Amino acid sequence: MNRYEFADVLDRLIDEARALQEDIVADRRALHQIPEVGMSLPETRAFVTARLDELGIPWRPCGVVEPQITERYERLGYHGITESTGVVATIGQGGPCILLRADMDALPIVEDNDLPFRSTRSCSHMCGHDAHAAMLLAAARVLKRHEDELPGTVKLMFQPGEELGYGSKTMIDDGVLEAPHVDVAFALHIIANAPVGRITYSPGVASASLDTLGVRIQGRGGHTSAPQQCIDPLMVANQIYQAANLFMTREIDPSASITLSCGTMHAGTVPNVLPDTAELQFGMRSFDVKARAHALERLPQIIEDYAHAWRTTCELATFSCPCAYTDPQLAACLVPALEAVAGADRVSRDAPMPVTEDFSYVSEAVPSVFAQLGAGSADAAPHHNPHMVLDESVFWMGAAMHVACAFTWLSGDDA
Repeated sequence: MNRYEFADVLDRLIDEARALQEDIVADRRALHQIPEVGMSLPETRAFVTARLDELGIPWRPCGVVEPQITERYERLGYHGITESTGVVATIGQGGPCILLRADMDALPIVEDNDLPFRSTRSCSHMCGHDAHAAMLLAAARVLKRHEDELPGTVKLMFQPGEELGYGSKTMIDDGVLEAPHVDVAFALHIIANAPVGRITYSPGVASASLDTLGVRIQGRGGHTSAPQQCIDPLMVANQIYQAANLFMTREIDPSASITLSCGTMHAGTVPNVLPDTAELQFGMRSFDVKARAHALERLPQIIEDYAHAWRTTCELATFSCPCAYTDPQLAACLVPALEAVAGADRVSRDAPMPVTEDFSYVSEAVPSVFAQLGAGSADAAPHHNPHMVLDESVFWMGAAMHVACAFTWLSGDDA
């Protein structure tokens, strides 16, 4: 079809997504009331797969947690990470193939909103993942109606564990990018404190990396009146804390976008007893690949050297989630689709997100675009806040973004 015919088809598909607005709201509210945290989301998966069955879309469970990953999470204080309840579904057949992704997990936050559909559990969807899943389900409905018109395959990725920074990786390890092979990918995140209906993207680095370093120092406890008989792990923890922060000021370029913070430090029970052990955890975020690589090489050396200098032993557990990356060439292809949804004046480039997004693992493997959809205002409660709410009027736009990007890319040079 020529460019004008394609534009007309795209407009009709967007209108179909708009017509599903009430269905998206209903699905989102239903998911909002059954929040689940982590990698294991049995109720959420049951809801999503029931919708896929209704639409006649084939799916399979997808996600594997290797024993070493379970052990690493446990050392960082996260227990029970033994399974991943991801779902992968396909519409169309053959190549080429575009993947559309939605995350589904909630946060261990008690919601504090006066909404008829608020969460009454000890966890809640204060990051909008319930909306992501509902919007992708609506996109699936539109795409399934037009399956015969698809010149290839659309793969749907419903993932757990995004808040753990590893859910997408568990699905990649279980073959989500194969059978058929995924050529490109698209994902979006709804933003509660961004202008309603505004779509933004960041060519190149799209979100910060996150590296967690958990340090366990084994000393020898005893009475504070006889410190010479003890090996004080608290003192060592304090020196490691200072040394790590000093390292950032002396070996990292001040212009590099990188931060290091110690979020937890635990040791001891009473003031007159030196404890046997001390634990601390650092979190490092960065947009700078070179600075991050240097820090990840040097920080373990510094931590271990300080521990050994004071005759303690040291266990170090690390967990990393890289930067998400928006491929500039793919973005140039998909931006017209986003403009068809929102209007050219409401689509713009923006700075990378300072938070971390585990779509990064997908974007490392295949060319990808990560976009943001505004659903609030600058003074609204942000994500990960118990008061966060979303303007539901934009939900159809999220579904339309998925549909428009899939059709635009699959149509290729024919558009």
